[in-house]
Amino acid sequence: MKEKMGTTGLIFNEPLLWEKGSPGRTGISLPKRDVDEAPLDKQLVGDGPDFPDLSELDVVRHFTKLSQWNFGVDSGMYPLGSCTMKYNPKTNERQATLPGFAGAHPLLPKRLSQGILSLMFELQHLLGEITGLPAVTLQPAAGSHGELTGMLIFAAYHKHQGKPRSKVLIPDTAHGTNPASAALCGFKAVAVQSGPNGVLVPEAVDALMDEDTAGIMITNPNTLGLFEDNIRQVADIVHKKGGLVYGDGANMNAVMGIVNVGKTGVDVLHLNLHKTFSTPHGGGGPGAGPVCVTPQLEPFLPTPRIVKEKEIYRLDDNHPLSVGKVHAFYGNVGILIRAYSYIRSLGRHLKKVSQYAVLNANYIKQRLKDVYHLPYDRPCMHECVFTDKHQQAHHVATLDIAKRLMDHGFHPPTIYFPLVVSGAIMIEPTESESKETLDLFIDAMRQIAQEAEACPDCLHESPQYPKVRRLDETLAARKPCLKG
Repeated sequence: MKEKMGTTGLIFNEPLLWEKGSPGRTGISLPKRDVDEAPLDKQLVGDGPDFPDLSELDVVRHFTKLSQWNFGVDSGMYPLGSCTMKYNPKTNERQATLPGFAGAHPLLPKRLSQGILSLMFELQHLLGEITGLPAVTLQPAAGSHGELTGMLIFAAYHKHQGKPRSKVLIPDTAHGTNPASAALCGFKAVAVQSGPNGVLVPEAVDALMDEDTAGIMITNPNTLGLFEDNIRQVADIVHKKGGLVYGDGANMNAVMGIVNVGKTGVDVLHLNLHKTFSTPHGGGGPGAGPVCVTPQLEPFLPTPRIVKEKEIYRLDDNHPLSVGKVHAFYGNVGILIRAYSYIRSLGRHLKKVSQYAVLNANYIKQRLKDVYHLPYDRPCMHECVFTDKHQQAHHVATLDIAKRLMDHGFHPPTIYFPLVVSGAIMIEPTESESKETLDLFIDAMRQIAQEAEACPDCLHESPQYPKVRRLDETLAARKPCLKG
């Protein structure tokens, strides 16, 4: 390997804020108070909050150093499989911070909200056009929230038919939140085993689908990075028995502009705008999980809806079959604006996003499959899944490989998921990365495979270069230290 992304570099130490400063030091200057001084009730607040005494410089340097320890998609490649950690174009940030958008209040009257309402209305239309499912709600605030909304629609639809149902089929290659979303809506999750090629077999679905089953939740492409070739046949089986088909659209980045999801037989689809449509992702939010449905299911979408009447946009609550509100306000509207900006910026070139994402993943798969075990050696979509099977003979596990990658300056990929593959190493490069970056990543992975044979202990002791080395994750989970 000629070059490493990582270096020992200049790494600062930084204590807790409570360990810095000096009594009486301050970084602010408050104006003279215009009210009389009053003592705090010590029975209610004790001695008051324990704020450290710091200068402005102390505070600025503290948080600047912490930010330098952080790693994000603006720092380097972030190959988390199933997460689509792609670059967030800065023009989208600019549009979202325009004063008319950033300063809008959710309780403004419609006459003062026409700009933002029209943008949201157009975004609904664009998402419907991209997916082939024309009825869209922007209310869900995350992908899992979109799943929940989809399952609420399942329940409302069957209830309206006069035949409530109690079960939902979920393949073993679906996203991990799918069973929880179904359970929250009162459904029992029934597992469907995938076939030998890593995709659903229609016969397996047919054997489980009955009149008490509300439908199936399919992640397509699935969490193995494979396209569900039999999706149309599976949908026909479910529909013939009165069920609905839910599509987990978290992996839409692989098929955007290529696959018309509505024509595959999907009735309900959620989208992760923070994945496919390149809005900020992680850190607890904000996110967005719009739900797209067939015209047949439009009456059940959440309210309020954004509608257009005589060139006026407004929020409409008059939908008696609706599942109701799933979000008090559109408080994550900044994410919607970023996604709208992304779609309008790329236009018809959205298709190339998926093509490059698939090309990059297949390039990594081909370059690494001679040194890492590939459980499904077939063309993948946006991500590829390896295992640690070849390294186990040297007592090197997936976790060791992931930790060693940090020494090479790369964020580790997703590991030990999906659960259907033992010791999974799930890599998604996205379309954002250049061939030069992919080659550096591949060289690092190949060198780690060599080290697993020549010096297994080197991997067991990794990472060696980051500020914090390998942690006791079990102890951290069982006895977290929350100091402050």
